[in-house]
Amino acid sequence: MSEVQRQSDRLYQDLYRKLMVELESGRYAVGDRLPTERELAAAYNVSRPTVREAVIALEVQGLVEVRVGSGAYVQRLPGNEGTPGFNITAFELTEARLLFEGEAAALAATQITEEELAELDRLVVAIDQENKVPEGSHKADRAFHLTIARATRNAAVLEAVERLWELRATSPESALLHEKARVANIKPVVDEHTAVLKALRDRDPVAARGAMRAHLSAVLESLLFATEEKAIQEARRAAQAKRERYVRATS
Repeated sequence: MSEVQRQSDRLYQDLYRKLMVELESGRYAVGDRLPTERELAAAYNVSRPTVREAVIALEVQGLVEVRVGSGAYVQRLPGNEGTPGFNITAFELTEARLLFEGEAAALAATQITEEELAELDRLVVAIDQENKVPEGSHKADRAFHLTIARATRNAAVLEAVERLWELRATSPESALLHEKARVANIKPVVDEHTAVLKALRDRDPVAARGAMRAHLSAVLESLLFATEEKAIQEARRAAQAKRERYVRATS
């Protein structure tokens, strides 16, 4: 790989390759625990989100196993699989959504119909209902965002937003982190969607853009939170408490 190409790499890919070299060199054996996220960030002078994306890439490749509340452990050593084909991460995807969907909301504010506003009202209620179900889906959340994209009256905008939501489920790195968020009980925030809806109802493009960007910025923060060991430990404790209450109620 040329130096120019390496400089153009996403940071997490570069860190992934460095960790691969360490695995190949024998620095870590199968079963060893990798340094903590904070230690890796300091050692390689990168951000903690960059470390998380690199570890998720290792996890997708089956090289490490991230154990809840414990850390990342070497599951197998690299073979002759060659350079991996990197996928789109949840952080990259949400950043792209922030850019595209913020502008989509601004445009939709000038075009949206009363029928579409009524549909968004219904979907906010549906999001709230889905949040109350432990294994609830994100169908209403997806429909909310696609309804706004459709309200732009621009087929290219709608197709772009649909593709971003498709990647949320089909990119392994993205799907894995969103699953971690689900395990940590992180769900769509109704108030954030309500703020977007209010701006659309007011036909205010500036407010709509700001509300959508604020919402997706919060989603980025929640993805960071989802990979914090503390958050995962709290989710485990909450799940254990629920199980114990169920046992007591049925015994």
